[in-house]
Amino acid sequence: MSRADTSRADTSPADSSRAEARDEAPRAEAPRAEAPRDGVPPAGVPRAEAASAGRVPSPLWSFGLLRSELLITFRRWRTLALLGVLAAVPVLVGIAVKIETSDGASFGGGGGGGGGEGPAFISQISNNGLFLVFTALAATLPFFLPMAVGVVAGDAIAGEANAGTLRYLLVAPAGRTRLLLTKYATVIAFCLAATLVVAVSALAVGALLFPVGELTTISGTRITYAEGLGRALLIALVVAASLVGVAALGLFVSTLTGSGVAAMATTVGLLITVQILDQIPQLDALQPYFFSHYWLSFADLMREPVYWDDLVKNLGLQALYAAVFGSAAWARFTAKDITS
Repeated sequence: MSRADTSRADTSPADSSRAEARDEAPRAEAPRAEAPRDGVPPAGVPRAEAASAGRVPSPLWSFGLLRSELLITFRRWRTLALLGVLAAVPVLVGIAVKIETSDGASFGGGGGGGGGEGPAFISQISNNGLFLVFTALAATLPFFLPMAVGVVAGDAIAGEANAGTLRYLLVAPAGRTRLLLTKYATVIAFCLAATLVVAVSALAVGALLFPVGELTTISGTRITYAEGLGRALLIALVVAASLVGVAALGLFVSTLTGSGVAAMATTVGLLITVQILDQIPQLDALQPYFFSHYWLSFADLMREPVYWDDLVKNLGLQALYAAVFGSAAWARFTAKDITS
C-alpha cells in the first residue's frame, strides 16, 4: 500500500467531520458581514467596512477614539500655528496699549462706560490688566477665532477623505454616527482650547504690563479681582460656546466634499459673507438669525447686574445652528458613498 493510501486510510470519520466543519465555518459567518451600520445601509460600502457592523464598540473604545482624534488634531503643525497666532494677538494689543499710554495719556481718548464692546474695554486696560482679556476676546471673536475653528471643522471629514484614511477609519468598529460625533467633539474641544489660549495669553500679558486689582464694571460698580477673574472665565466659556454654530456649519461643509482645502475655504468664505451681511442696515430683519449677530453680547457679563437677554439669545441661536447643521451633516455622512 502506498504512503498516500495509508494517509487516506488513517483519516478517521471524526477527523473528516472536523475538516468539513472548518470548511463550513466561514460560510456560516458570511451573512453577518452584510448587517447595516447605525441602522443605515449606505450604498457602495466596501465589504470590509460592512463586516465591521457586527462588532459593537465598547464605551472605552469610543473614549480611545476620541483621545486619538484629540491627539492627532492638536499635534498638527497647522493647529499649533493657529493657536500661536491667537496667542500673539493679546501680546500685540498689550504692547500697543503700553506704548500708547507710556506718557500717561489714556488710550482711546479716555472714558470708560461706552457700549461695552472692544473700544470701551481698551480704554480701561491701562488701569487694570484684566481688561486685556476682554479686549483680546472682543478683537479675535469676529474673525480670528471663527476662522481657526472653520479651518479645523472643514478639515474634519474632508481631510480624511482627501488623505485616503476615511475608509480605513470606518473599517474599525466605529460606525458613521460615532465617528461624526467624535469629530464634532474634537472641534468643540478646539473651540474651548483656542478661546482659553487667547484668555490665558491676555491674562499673562496684562499682569506683566499693567497694574491689577479691583476693577470697575461697565455699569460703574467696583468688583474684586477674584470676582473679575471669575467673570473672565465665564466670558471665555461664553465665547467658546458662541463658536458652536460655526463648528457645526464647518462639519456639514466637510461632509459635502472630499477636498480638505475646499471645505476649509468654503467655511471661511461663508463666515466672511455672514459677517458682511450682518453689517448691512437693510438686512436688519434677518440679522438676528445670523450666527454672528450676538457674539459680542458677552460684554454684558461685565455689567452690574448682568444683562442676560442677548446672552440667552446667543446661546439659543448657537444651539439651533448646531442642531440644524449637525443633523444635516449626519444625514449626508450616513448616506455618503465612501470610496477613499
